[in-house]
Amino acid sequence: MAPTTIQSTRSDLPLIELRNVTCGYGGRVILENVNLEVRRGEVLALIGTSGGGKTTVLRLLGRQLRPLSGQVLFDGQDLAPLNLEQLYAVRRRMGMLFQFGALFTDLSVFENVAFPLREHTSLSEVMMRDLVLMKLNAVGLRGSRDLMPSEISGGMARRVALARAIALDPDVVLYDEPFAGLDPISLGVAARLIRDLNDALGLTSIIVSHDLHETFEIADRVAMVANGRVVAQGTPDELRNSEDPLVKQFVGAHADGPVRFHQPAAPVAVDFGLGVAA
Repeated sequence: MAPTTIQSTRSDLPLIELRNVTCGYGGRVILENVNLEVRRGEVLALIGTSGGGKTTVLRLLGRQLRPLSGQVLFDGQDLAPLNLEQLYAVRRRMGMLFQFGALFTDLSVFENVAFPLREHTSLSEVMMRDLVLMKLNAVGLRGSRDLMPSEISGGMARRVALARAIALDPDVVLYDEPFAGLDPISLGVAARLIRDLNDALGLTSIIVSHDLHETFEIADRVAMVANGRVVAQGTPDELRNSEDPLVKQFVGAHADGPVRFHQPAAPVAVDFGLGVAA
């Protein structure tokens, strides 16, 4: 019989840890020798340039991607050698809010939130109904339970997706661009929900986001991922005040800096034939 996944009782250990992780796709390395800890109960924001490896970190945590070297630990357990049964047990302790919500369009709001409960539990319909309504109430949408995804706004859809992400009472919730495409009111509501639910439910949250203002308002710590490595870590204020040129350019939204406006190219004279003899 395969060994079961063991949940640690040591609160002093990080819930998630990347140890000297190198990974990529095909022959292309995306992250190289990355070390990162996520502490229990905190909201950690992952920021950085597009293509720098932020979403790759989320894929490593769900073991959609295995590291080429190093270890990805969840609650002290290396994810790489887990068999399918053990991996599913670990994934049940994780909630995921996908970019733009990713609701099932042919299921009602209620059934979207009920989906993970139906898949992973044997609860009675009465208990399942109560749990779904509790999760919807937590995001302010209990009265919208019978609507279809096409009948709600983008901001409401994101909140339904959040209710679904916490349906199984996970230990950690992973957010992939939770604020993308939201109006200012919906964005503020989503940010407040992430912080409030994290604290009220004793969650740990990892947020991948380019919306620095809202993210910095709710994050305990921020890690900046760029050029395949973690280039800076600290509190939001520490990154705002960083003298690192790359961090300053990114946080200050400066057009030029270590990330150049012009990509490497042949000299203009060569490309346009200027000054070249006929």
